[in-house]
Amino acid sequence: MAHTPRVTPLPIVAIVGRPNVGKSTLFNRVVGHRKAIVEDRARTTRDRIYGDGEWNGRRFIVVDTGGLEVHPGDPIEEKVQEQARLAIAEADLIVFVVDSIAGLTPSDQEAAELLRVATAPVLVAANKADNDKRELEAAEFYSLGWEETYPISAAHGRGVADLLDAVVWALPPESEAEVSRKRREAKADAWAKEMASGRLSRVRDGDAEAIEMAAEGDGTAEMVFEDEAEHPVSIALVGRPNVGKSSLLNALLGEDRAIVSDIPGTTRDAIDTHVQWGRSEIVLIDTAGIKRPGKVAGGMAAERYSTLRALKAVERADVAVLLVDAFEGLTAQDAHIAGFVAEEGRGLVIALNKWDLLAEKTDRSFDEYVVAMRREVPFLDFAPVVSISAKTGQRVARVLELAVDVWGERRKRIPTPELNRIIRAASLRQAPPAGKLGPPKIFYATQVAVAPPTFVFFARHAEGVHFSYQRFLENQLREEFGFDGTPLRLIFRERASARLEGGVRPRGAGKGKPGVRAIPGSKHSRKGISASKRTQTGNRKPQ
Repeated sequence: MAHTPRVTPLPIVAIVGRPNVGKSTLFNRVVGHRKAIVEDRARTTRDRIYGDGEWNGRRFIVVDTGGLEVHPGDPIEEKVQEQARLAIAEADLIVFVVDSIAGLTPSDQEAAELLRVATAPVLVAANKADNDKRELEAAEFYSLGWEETYPISAAHGRGVADLLDAVVWALPPESEAEVSRKRREAKADAWAKEMASGRLSRVRDGDAEAIEMAAEGDGTAEMVFEDEAEHPVSIALVGRPNVGKSSLLNALLGEDRAIVSDIPGTTRDAIDTHVQWGRSEIVLIDTAGIKRPGKVAGGMAAERYSTLRALKAVERADVAVLLVDAFEGLTAQDAHIAGFVAEEGRGLVIALNKWDLLAEKTDRSFDEYVVAMRREVPFLDFAPVVSISAKTGQRVARVLELAVDVWGERRKRIPTPELNRIIRAASLRQAPPAGKLGPPKIFYATQVAVAPPTFVFFARHAEGVHFSYQRFLENQLREEFGFDGTPLRLIFRERASARLEGGVRPRGAGKGKPGVRAIPGSKHSRKGISASKRTQTGNRKPQ
């Protein structure tokens, strides 16, 4: 696969230093939230972690790195050093973090020697300077040879503002892309002020409150959707430990972006990487392996945080790619992870990794594998499946293609007349089974949200609609409209009794004829309406 360049329109600030000096704490302070795992134990951070920082109107990318060491003496830590050196090479500015409590150590001097050959300017941050005495003691780090040394406390925020002032001052001049971005943000701020003043009104996709209002109303309100996505497509790579998530990320990028090892649990943080995809960009999120709850509870704190970050990555992603070890087959933990993705309403693509390890494959092997898997976990029959080999690069590009297709399916909108045509045909083909209150009857349906597609069905005895019939309706929607790879939300609500008797359609039911319209042949048909109850345009006045 050809190298896919990462999108880095902003200047990059790399935070480096020896292990356990507080680099991740400073990183979290700058980005404004706990993105990197922080533990009072050396060598917690392994991969490069990117975040967005902003200070005095200037935005930049912050990179957290593993501790700089000359002779780590561990295979994984040697790869950590490679990641740290890559961050130094791509940085526009380097913040060298040292420990003011421990003072100047030989490890600091070894790290300083590595930084002297860097082309980017270096600022020294003497961390853990929590009081005036430690600020004075931080003066010894001037002996490293850099003029800019700032005593800070990343945990408490002391002195961080002065450091960020220096960072912004030392960054290269703003590029044309940054200037254009500021103009776009200014327009967006002006639009937001209009919204806040009440002069504009809009319902956003997936707005839970708007969905609930539509579901509890009489069905006459239509949902107003967003025209375009405001953020790039985000795709999370999830799965059990050691199934090849980081290998897939590296194969997609064409570079060693994440550390790969046969040792399970190598990846700890959720790593976001922006990549170019056609004329737009997508965000790939590499996550730590999600272990069973019993193993996580008894493990180290870093493992618990890693699993939590992986689950959070699913919540903020549009689509999740579940990597399954094709050699081992689909396990109970794989099904558990896939169920969590579906419950969160995220799109799902199943990638059978290590397909090259299967011996005696035939042209029918993949189809037979998929049929057996769907028979074992039928609730995942909506997810597309692809066989890949992250190690050899076989069909890895197909993963992104499917994920982007699923993203589009999640945002698919079905016109209300078309939707009700399918629902009426399905009800005639198979009526809902009778419940305790009698046979339910579905009157109409409307789509109230996308991402995931959400439909509200207004019915008589709505609580009596059996799960099997709900699944039947879902299958009819998928057969007619696709919705490949995305879960559907079906909400059933009781229709008001007054409207049940009147036989009245919801607003917008007639093509090109908004408003409430009587069903022909009912006791409220147009023929029986007196002229006094019509407007000058011939439409019936709302009662």
